[in-house]
Amino acid sequence: MRKLLITGGTVFVSRSLAEYFVAKGDEVYVLNRNNRVQSEGVHLIEADRYQLGDVLSEKVFDVVIDANSYTKEEVSLLVDALPSIKDYIFISTSAVYPETLSQPFLETQSTGENHYWKSYGTNKIEAEEYLETHVPQAYILRPAYIYGPYNNAYREAFVFDCAKQKRPFYLPGDGKLPLQFIHIKDVCRLVDKLLETHPEQKIYNVGNEEVISVREWVELCYEVVGEKPEFIEIHSDVNPTNYFSFTDYAYVLDVSRQMALLGETRELGKGIKESWLWYKNNEDKVNKRNYIQYIEEKLSNRK
Repeated sequence: MRKLLITGGTVFVSRSLAEYFVAKGDEVYVLNRNNRVQSEGVHLIEADRYQLGDVLSEKVFDVVIDANSYTKEEVSLLVDALPSIKDYIFISTSAVYPETLSQPFLETQSTGENHYWKSYGTNKIEAEEYLETHVPQAYILRPAYIYGPYNNAYREAFVFDCAKQKRPFYLPGDGKLPLQFIHIKDVCRLVDKLLETHPEQKIYNVGNEEVISVREWVELCYEVVGEKPEFIEIHSDVNPTNYFSFTDYAYVLDVSRQMALLGETRELGKGIKESWLWYKNNEDKVNKRNYIQYIEEKLSNRK
């Protein structure tokens, strides 16, 4: 049995990680403010990471999984509050790669500001650099779009809503924009594999090997709901983020390092079905945005 500390533990990635390791029989502690329901089997450390005080000063963990730090400051506060660190996993982002680099992005390429992600990416870069200096044994994960049960971002859930309401789907351009996903359970499996094998390489792109177009992805989401989409293509200067759940930015990660450890990832159709089965009973847990309202007010006359 390992003793793990997971930051967060109540929302999507951190919650999934907590439940994954509880199911494996590990002793899992979650660090959060206790303003959401806790998962069964975890041990709560109730604290604000900006006011940790001595809440962690006498606690030693075999593993720290930092799943919700977004800045160097948040990482450093956690690191400084721990008396010692053995294994450390940091969930970063693929937004650390400038869009000007050649693709697919490799872990060996330089990081830098990405025009589409801006401070989100640069803040994660600073957090990564801090860890590389202060916790050199840390593993850094740079995922593509994570999906699956517990996803509180309005991504696949938005398409499910359109399908449920039998709405036509307003597609950015011709719908050929490529998207790369990774199922949350594969993220959990990768973290587990890193802790089990302790490979020499410390940075990992995380995603499915296969890339899917926006149009194909929407078709899969409609299919699991039992519908078939009617597409309306939007060819104009309207910002897709007003009516669609992804930014108008195409990128692909090289995931060779990850695949060498995992061997395979969850088939996308199966994963989307799992997302739908969870969402049907958990709509209230998703942070919905006003895409449909925007479509009705600004785009519906383009049919």
